[in-house]
Amino acid sequence: MARGITRWTPGTDPLRDRLSRLFEQTFGDAYTGTEESEDVASRSWMPAVDIAESDEALTLYAELPGLAKEDVEITLEDNVLTIKGERKFAREESKESYHRIERAYGVFHRSFHLPSNVRSDKVQARFDNGVLRIDIPKQEEAKPRKIAIS
Repeated sequence: MARGITRWTPGTDPLRDRLSRLFEQTFGDAYTGTEESEDVASRSWMPAVDIAESDEALTLYAELPGLAKEDVEITLEDNVLTIKGERKFAREESKESYHRIERAYGVFHRSFHLPSNVRSDKVQARFDNGVLRIDIPKQEEAKPRKIAIS
């Protein structure tokens, strides 16, 4: 039976590194032994974003459950659209203790480079049921048009 040769570099163990990351993601501070080393409220997270394109516009959909429109800031500068915000961890002054915290909290920051054929002066944003929708219309000359054959 032939065996493959695996390259080994001293000081690195890919399997151990992958297992360590898995345990850290699963068990967090309980695995590393550093209790309260990273406060839940200060962790960063990245909301999921879908980008759709039609003949008339680009549309971004960002999932931001639990946030209000006041918690989100949108900027557009030099064709870079940036969405920033924060989901705060609500600490209640009760005797309740958590056994597991899986929802993401903290500051988020997403930036997207837009093509040069968009109308940055006509961007519109709506927030509905935890989904942020940003419509970015294209310039007239960027829209496809049919050309008649003579």
